[in-house]
Amino acid sequence: MWLRSATFSVLPHFIRPHLPASLVAVRSSSATPALSRRGSSSSPWAGDITQKGYEKKRSKLIGAFLPQAPGMDPSAPHERRTPVTPGSSSRYHRRRSSGSRDERYRSDVHTEAVQAALAKHKERGKMAVPMPSKRRSLVVQTSMDAYTPPDTSSGSDGEGSMQGEGTPTSSQGSINMENWISRAIHGSTSSSTTSSSSTQSGGSGAAGRLADVMGQTHLGKSENHSAPPDVTGYTSDSIQLERPQGSTTASRAAPKYGNAELMETGDGVPVGGRVSAKIQQLVNTLKRPKRPPLREFFVDDFEELLEVQQPDPNQPKAEGAQMLAMRGEQLGVVTNWPPSLEAALQRWGTISPKAPCLTTMDTNGKPLYILTYGKLWTRSIKVAYNILHKLGTKQEPMVRPGDRVALVFPNNDPAAFMAAFYGCLLAEVVPVPIEVPLTRKDAGSQQIGFLLGSCGVTVALTSDACHKGLPKSPTGEIPQFKGWPKLLWFVTESKHLSKPPRDWFPHIKDANNDTAYIEYKTCKDGSVLGVTVMRIALLTHCQALTQSCGYTEAETIVNVLDFKKDVGLWHGILTSVMNMMHIISIPYSLMKVNPLSWIQKVCQYKAKVACVKSRDMHWALVAHRDQRDINLSSLRMLVVADGSNPWSISSCDAFLNVFQSKGLKPEVICPCASSPEALTVAIRRPTEDSNQPPGRGVLSMQGLSHGVIRVDSEEKLSVLTLQDVGTVMPGSLMCVVKPDGVPQLCKTDEIGELCVCSIATGTSYYGLSGMTKNTFEVMPNRTGVGAPISEYPFTRTGLLGFVGPGGLCFIAGKMDGLMVVAGRRHNADDIVATALAVEPMKFVYRGRIAVFSITVLHDERIVVVAEQRPDSTEEDSFQWMSRVLQAIDGIHQVGVYCLALVPSNTLPKTPLGGIHLSETKQLFLEGSLHPCNVLMCPHTCVTNLPKPRQKQPEIGPASVMVGNLVSGKRIAQASGRDLGQMEDNDQARKFLFLSEVLQWRAQTTPDHVLYTLLNSRGTIAHSLTCVQLHKRAEKIATMLAERGHLQDGEHVALVYPPGCIKDLFPPLYIQPVCVHLSAWLNVALCLVVQVSRSACVMTTAVICKLLRSKEASAAVDVRTWPPVLDTDDLPKKKPPLLYKPSNPDTLAYLDFSVSTTGMLAGVKMSHTATSAFCRSIKLQCELYPSREVAICLDPYCGLGFVLWCLCSVYSGHQSILIPPSELEVNPALWLLAVSQYKVRDTFCSYSVMELCTKGLGLQTESLKSRGLDLSRVRTCVVVAEERPRIALTQSFSKLFKDLGLHPRAVSTSFGCRVNLAICLQGTSGPDPTTVYVDMRALRHDRVRLVERGSPHSLPLMESGKILPGVRIIIANPETKGPLGDSHLGEIWVCSGHNASGYFTVYGDEALQSDHFNSRLSFGDTQTIWARTGYLGFLRRTELTDASGERHDALYVVGALDEAMELRGMRYHPIDIETSVIRTHKSITECAVFTWTNLLVVVVELDGSEQEALDLVPLVTNVVLEEHYLIVGVVVVVDIGVIPINSRGEKQRMHLRDGFLADQLDPIYVAYNM
Repeated sequence: MWLRSATFSVLPHFIRPHLPASLVAVRSSSATPALSRRGSSSSPWAGDITQKGYEKKRSKLIGAFLPQAPGMDPSAPHERRTPVTPGSSSRYHRRRSSGSRDERYRSDVHTEAVQAALAKHKERGKMAVPMPSKRRSLVVQTSMDAYTPPDTSSGSDGEGSMQGEGTPTSSQGSINMENWISRAIHGSTSSSTTSSSSTQSGGSGAAGRLADVMGQTHLGKSENHSAPPDVTGYTSDSIQLERPQGSTTASRAAPKYGNAELMETGDGVPVGGRVSAKIQQLVNTLKRPKRPPLREFFVDDFEELLEVQQPDPNQPKAEGAQMLAMRGEQLGVVTNWPPSLEAALQRWGTISPKAPCLTTMDTNGKPLYILTYGKLWTRSIKVAYNILHKLGTKQEPMVRPGDRVALVFPNNDPAAFMAAFYGCLLAEVVPVPIEVPLTRKDAGSQQIGFLLGSCGVTVALTSDACHKGLPKSPTGEIPQFKGWPKLLWFVTESKHLSKPPRDWFPHIKDANNDTAYIEYKTCKDGSVLGVTVMRIALLTHCQALTQSCGYTEAETIVNVLDFKKDVGLWHGILTSVMNMMHIISIPYSLMKVNPLSWIQKVCQYKAKVACVKSRDMHWALVAHRDQRDINLSSLRMLVVADGSNPWSISSCDAFLNVFQSKGLKPEVICPCASSPEALTVAIRRPTEDSNQPPGRGVLSMQGLSHGVIRVDSEEKLSVLTLQDVGTVMPGSLMCVVKPDGVPQLCKTDEIGELCVCSIATGTSYYGLSGMTKNTFEVMPNRTGVGAPISEYPFTRTGLLGFVGPGGLCFIAGKMDGLMVVAGRRHNADDIVATALAVEPMKFVYRGRIAVFSITVLHDERIVVVAEQRPDSTEEDSFQWMSRVLQAIDGIHQVGVYCLALVPSNTLPKTPLGGIHLSETKQLFLEGSLHPCNVLMCPHTCVTNLPKPRQKQPEIGPASVMVGNLVSGKRIAQASGRDLGQMEDNDQARKFLFLSEVLQWRAQTTPDHVLYTLLNSRGTIAHSLTCVQLHKRAEKIATMLAERGHLQDGEHVALVYPPGCIKDLFPPLYIQPVCVHLSAWLNVALCLVVQVSRSACVMTTAVICKLLRSKEASAAVDVRTWPPVLDTDDLPKKKPPLLYKPSNPDTLAYLDFSVSTTGMLAGVKMSHTATSAFCRSIKLQCELYPSREVAICLDPYCGLGFVLWCLCSVYSGHQSILIPPSELEVNPALWLLAVSQYKVRDTFCSYSVMELCTKGLGLQTESLKSRGLDLSRVRTCVVVAEERPRIALTQSFSKLFKDLGLHPRAVSTSFGCRVNLAICLQGTSGPDPTTVYVDMRALRHDRVRLVERGSPHSLPLMESGKILPGVRIIIANPETKGPLGDSHLGEIWVCSGHNASGYFTVYGDEALQSDHFNSRLSFGDTQTIWARTGYLGFLRRTELTDASGERHDALYVVGALDEAMELRGMRYHPIDIETSVIRTHKSITECAVFTWTNLLVVVVELDGSEQEALDLVPLVTNVVLEEHYLIVGVVVVVDIGVIPINSRGEKQRMHLRDGFLADQLDPIYVAYNM
């Protein structure tokens, strides 16, 4: 191993990053963690390769970097760099055939820079990022029906070039403001400058932070992880633009979490001054003494302020003079220029009818058709006549002059398009050229339809072939496309048209201000606008192009561009006709087959001009062979339509490199800049003087991101090389304005938006006057003066750039591609280039990469979506993604928020095969993109979170009390009615044990039915009268005495299914204490039997048998259990004497329950408490023997057990019992029983209500027809130990409103371990009220009431009425002091039916004894209270209760045990879960918990597994937006994985344990970095 490492160490440090990952993987001992996925091999390099094989591989790979003969290219050992010889051309071919990556953004310097950035990361150790884990079924990708064919060039048509090879240009000179131009814009004659956006290889090290962050994030070492690492908000000393010499990565401090740097000054006041008055006020507040005046404790929290991005004091600022508007040369008036384009067509059509106008090619490159000027003229007249006279009737023609018609023609039929276009001009109809719709759901098709609708288009002109190819309905009609108006399709082929009469002739006028045509434009957000171009603008533009390009009659132009819009339309359809030129049109389909076709046509026709995109130049390079017959000396001008793309320069250079030897002159390449609004903005003129080099700009990326032009002061890696796009158009005035705010002129060294004042521009967005004013009627002002620079309005071009020396225009990007992140500007194309330069993985499919920004938490966040090649492995993908993140961080100093990979060929396409960006963004935000890999990095990107809350020292309880008195607030306490004063009869006055009550009932009303149990069919399974229950109880008591041999006070465990009511009550007849358990074999059951120290277990014969079975032995070892008694086999004789406890305070039963935090606790209920409890419920619900109550609850603990087993005995009412398990068979059982028995009061659990809502949602009509009537229901109470679930209760009420359910009938109860029922909606008293509180204040433990619909508002419903005999106070859980009205604190309760203590607590032995006997630290210090462990508040309402007093409402917020402390604030899981469930239709349930300071979100997916990864960004976004929290881990699981107890509460701690023990079998686990 030493030998191997020694060999590597010989290599220079800048070479190592170039080594393929495979070799590095072999020698590296610490590889990236392998994918944690079931059943898959961990790594392609599972075993080491042999020494011999290793040496062979090493020498082959490293040979390229070892010293070589001079002139050899280090990256390609056997070929020279320049000029590229014919033999080396195979290199291009090989690269293309491998499909490894798109060369449009190719640049060697850039690749070097990226490698340098990655090397810097590598030096600082591998990233400790856990790989996302996937289920096996998700890893096996669905096979795509067809992979992307080589034609689908990446990117949209307007996008960048494909790059060739090149060498960096050197640039010399001292660095100061005056001569930046001489440095940045220099005319190096070397034709191989390459564009590059790359990093300072030893730079300030923002790049490396990611790995640091990960190291701290996932090893759990950070103290406060929840505050995210601050990556972009540097402190003044953290990053400087010009790094001091010799600074190394090692000396850099580790990134600080959150706002740690703000705490570094003496008193915690931020260093930099801030602007906002509100923030200044906050700073002053922080300077105040530690204990503010008392009244301030009663002022609600200030708004949570999002962190304002501190401007870097060292950021470069513009220092140049104010720029002047640049004027183009005079537009020369040539005598024979026609007065309008139609006049030109008439002239050539009549004078030179045989002159060729247009030659179209078939897919074999053979001329398909030659259109002469004579034919074009006659056909256009024919089309004009037919449009005006053959559509509609004579009286009511469908199309009149001035109307708009759509032109729908395919890309391979320019002749038909041309005839239709000129036909419209002659008929004075406005053509709107659009793409051919291929399917009803094309990307962006709906927006095109919207444009057609707003233009009032009713007729679409099309060709015969196109008409046949349109999608048809079974009847043969063309269906209406989504969002499109109803169209009449009209075929313009001559054979389908009528001949115009001899006397009919179109009226040809001089060019005027009428609209000539409308060109569509797709905006950044996907909306489609129509740019109107007037006839005078059309003519003037043709004249300006003719003058700039020096067009003359009968010249030949080869056009590869789309002839329906933009440069292709202006040169190939309009200006050509004005000058009687011959167009050779190369269709896109031919370019796919033969990328060299356009060059062959230039040679064949000796063409003077060619119009191409850099993509076409690149394809020609890739396909170039040693073809001897290529001669490009005839070309005098090669118009590069997307020359304004910063990345086109490399294609131009590489193309010149290869074809200069074939007669191509350097001065021929003419990049131009254009936009739909301003038409041609600038174009480089073809010069005769080949000594005058083109302009070059080598600009610092760092400067560009701050909007200023700077030379990179240190290394030439962090630069973007631009080429000029020539000078301003003739007759135009150009200026550069600031991209945002008032249009003010930029300084000479500032980047801004180019604006043009000229006749030859568009005039408006059709039908959108407001947007038109902002774009076409701009009046730029001089800074400070405020006066416009011209009396004529300017048009915004949408291009970002500057005007250099000599009036040369440089374009640095587009407004549409601009992303402003943390105040710095980044261009989407530059990010794409960096991602594509991360070469070694070679796995992104042909560079199909989309980059866009989404707004999350008031700032833009960068999202990168790439198509993955089908053969790449999971490890490759993850490694590539990690490297892309590092590269972008290193080069652009910006974090990527989300990087997603989708299967090949799945991104939406534009008509010419590029990526439809807005549609991709839309799919991403909707959660319909279906990625196969996702990496989110919110921790590094989101730096504007609010400050973590600093807890102030607590004020003493006395001060709070005094403060409440001073401010006139009452102490928050309330009580139910007094038990003692309400009943006068004897039974109520003297205390009776429940067993005595039953005996009394068995004697007085023996045949009165107490219990009716229903089965799933709704029929009665069992019923019990008073005497039957009494007799059965006696027999069980006898059995326990005889067979159980129990002593006084020993415990009996009852293990029964819900149906066995007859056996749950009887043990109260003898001395043992019963422990009630469910009948299901699980860990909790076994624990309870052990923990409760039961002396025997009572159960049914079936369960006895089950307990002794083999299957049960896995879960339960019955041998360790106490004796099991079968109550189905009872003795016949009566007991000698019924037991009566000596003291009412002895234990009646133990109530065991598992809390939502996973804690098993049994509370002791005395006979006194039990009777008081029953009495309280009897009074609240007005229960009498004549009443019937329906109960659909689990009967094992809490209020459910009391209602099911005890209340009927005490009050004598009939309980109709519906076991919840029966609802799974028959969801309507409960509601049908309520209706059938005409029940007025019913009790259920949330799980029952949810089952009814989901299961019966679509059946209300059929239930109504079955006679279901809920109009008699007075109270429907949900028994719960949590905050009321308003959404569920409201949807239940709305759903069954049609069946007569009164919306105010549904309410909730509230109980907990210390008191099983504190609140319960009774029959009398006001309806439950709902208030809205500010969720942000709640996090700070404050209550701020807001209006419904306010931002961040949270609805809270009152938890029923306080029960008789119950007193409540709200206390501070820390100081134990009483709190005021509407203040959040812990709910304390004092009541006769409080439990008397924990019998035992399993899982937390040290649970405080003060849960049951706490005293206030101030005020009423004598009363003994029980602490519920729930946060809530009391609020006195305007309503009056039954006693005539004002009603006090109790609002429960959540359990203290469940609440999560994050960033110093208290979050309740339910709030986050509610937000998450709303984000996507496929999320059915959600649960959150914390793990090593990370927030973990588990979501249940109801959909295909392919949707799993869509949820990760959506979940992260919504939690950030609504809760200001960063999600650490997103786990996607199947339905039913989140454990829910019988009350319908989520068992989050069980879920957490399952997650940590890897038992969830997740579909996908994403670790957000």
